[in-house]
Amino acid sequence: MRRRKRRRRWHPSNTRRPAVAVPESAREREGRLELWAGPECTVNRVGDQYLDQMRYSGFERRLEDLDRLAELGITRMRFPILWERTAPDGPASADWSWADERLARLRELGVRPIAGLLHHGSGPVHTNLADPRFPELLAEYAGAVAQRFPQIDAYTPVNEPLTTARFSGLYGVWYPHGRDDRAFVRCLLGEIQGTVLAMRAIRKVNPDAQLVQTDDLGYTTVATPRLQYQADFENQRRWLTYDLLCGRVTRQHPLWDWLVHHGATEAELLALADEPCPPDILGINSYITSERFLDDRLDLYPDHLRGGNGRHRYVDVETARVLGAHIGGFSARLREACERYELPVAITEVHLGCSREEQMRWLHQAWNSAAALRDQGLDVRAVTIWAAFGTFDWDSLVTREQGHYEPGLWDVRSGEPRRTALYHVARSLGHGQMPDHPVLEGPGWWQRELRLLYPRHGELESLAVIGRPLLITGATGTLGRAYARLCDVRGLPYKLLTRRELDIADRASVEAALERWQPWAVINTAGYVRVDDAENDPRNWRENVYGPEVLATACAARGIRLMSFSSDLVFDGGKDRPYVETDEPRPLCAYGRSKHEAEQRMLAAAPDTLVVRTAAFFGPWDRYNFVTQALAAMRRGEPWHAAHDQWVSPTYVPDLVKTSLDMLVDGEHGLVHLANRGAVSWAQLAEMAAEAAGLDRNLVQHRPGAELGWVACRPRYSALDSERGAVMPTLEEGLVRYLDEVEEDEPPVPMAGS
Repeated sequence: MRRRKRRRRWHPSNTRRPAVAVPESAREREGRLELWAGPECTVNRVGDQYLDQMRYSGFERRLEDLDRLAELGITRMRFPILWERTAPDGPASADWSWADERLARLRELGVRPIAGLLHHGSGPVHTNLADPRFPELLAEYAGAVAQRFPQIDAYTPVNEPLTTARFSGLYGVWYPHGRDDRAFVRCLLGEIQGTVLAMRAIRKVNPDAQLVQTDDLGYTTVATPRLQYQADFENQRRWLTYDLLCGRVTRQHPLWDWLVHHGATEAELLALADEPCPPDILGINSYITSERFLDDRLDLYPDHLRGGNGRHRYVDVETARVLGAHIGGFSARLREACERYELPVAITEVHLGCSREEQMRWLHQAWNSAAALRDQGLDVRAVTIWAAFGTFDWDSLVTREQGHYEPGLWDVRSGEPRRTALYHVARSLGHGQMPDHPVLEGPGWWQRELRLLYPRHGELESLAVIGRPLLITGATGTLGRAYARLCDVRGLPYKLLTRRELDIADRASVEAALERWQPWAVINTAGYVRVDDAENDPRNWRENVYGPEVLATACAARGIRLMSFSSDLVFDGGKDRPYVETDEPRPLCAYGRSKHEAEQRMLAAAPDTLVVRTAAFFGPWDRYNFVTQALAAMRRGEPWHAAHDQWVSPTYVPDLVKTSLDMLVDGEHGLVHLANRGAVSWAQLAEMAAEAAGLDRNLVQHRPGAELGWVACRPRYSALDSERGAVMPTLEEGLVRYLDEVEEDEPPVPMAGS
């Protein structure tokens, strides 16, 4: 009989390299695409407020973060010695202690720094990008850095000058908040002149110091020929950082007249042309949002997107959201930079704020693009993992401190960096190995049809979702359908199975489903959900204990990951603060006892199972949850009775699904608590929902739980918190999104538990 080949069990710990990073020799790395890395280190100014990414992420406090980065196998680190942080009152009073300690550790780790001096900033409070003294002041600081650290052999004096000038001089987002072409030109020239003078000052100390100049090269496309002139202008403007440094902006340059008309003097442009400062490496930063599409067919778009240039009215949107063809991305930007300048290039930022598997695909595709071009003979040096510890508030272009966080290779929300699956992809690349994760095979959202938000322009190019599937049990339940919905959005192949297709308490049924579908993971949302009926119904034990154990045993035997769900009802309510994973369960009811027993049996059978304790679901896609029913009653003017003496952590279902999917992809296992942050009584939850929806909160009638007809004993207090860094959004945020997303007209469906 032919024997079926056993699949290698996927887990982040399954690697072919040692657990501790072993430095490679120069010979081992020679000829190979390098991996670089950097923390998001923006210090930008809005009015009189400085917003500091390293403070938000905690990178400024954790020396050991350098060891974490070195583990990846990086050869260089974009290292921030930022002007505003180090010498806010000038080089004479600079505090070098932070950089001293960290650069010493980098030397021990064998990682060479690329020193960044200004990252989307405008300098200390006594200057700014439009200040005529700015170039000399930056050069003074750069010379002081070089004197202090003569061993540093690569610099980025100003990160992304063109992009920063647009945000600071053209769009008014950052200081000095200019809003016209003249302000843009002055900001850009100040940055370029500052870069030239800074490199001169540095090279007086270290003549061999290299300039690694970064900028964004997003390409602009148009819908109709009428706007081609605008696209041509923007596609010429995007090269200005490099053209100015390379001495290309002479009277023959396409933008010479425009620059002079908007405040540049011929003398300063010719000075840059006569004494160029070409980069030693062109650092290309490519973001999906930077690829822009201009469309004068205004009726295809909502009113708030309509703008113009004073000559024509048009919308300016992300190319990926409207163009049928795929964006050029990394390959196109690297190739055109190489061909235009004939200089070495590197991708100096790779980051995407989205779900985990999309982050992984973006990095993997960036690496593959760079490697392919290198194989074709282009001088592509490196790919840089950016925002290694995540980013904060880039959804508002870092104009407001709102705490909006996008994880990177590590998730730092708990205060202690937790590795994500992106870490394992990066570490494989840094050590010359192919990443091994089931989700990498699929296309990113930018390659799938769902990327389109507006009427498609041109013939559609899209890739189908492929790869080994997730199996999701509980096809008729709220949670199972929510996972299916968000797997569609995230491009994760899945099979949503009914009890007839997979009965978790039937060994033969489980084995048959696993054999047929060959999943890489199973998400078990099946189970008995009627808490009061569970007191006397034997199906509770079958569905909630025996079934999960059968599933865990079968998954363990085949090397398949499992995620299943437990409840806050495993606790007795004796605490007066939220329960964490290490608190001892003491269930008060049959339902809670079955959930606790299932936790123990699953983890005994399959220790790498992820068991999610959660509570009090509410969501936008079903009618049979507390919040939806409460609001429906109050909209009819009816009173809503709710317990005021039982406290829970309500959980917005989309937040639960998104966070738990990320953790499953990350390879997390064991017990974890996932609920929206906040502890409220059921009555308070109804009042919060009423206020958020603009309804009369006085319709909420406070009642003791004992008067609501409950049979099973419930804990007085069962709010949840996590010790594992699994940070969910707040309850208030969940309610806001619920009201934005709720589908009030969805037809009712049974809330079956399996």
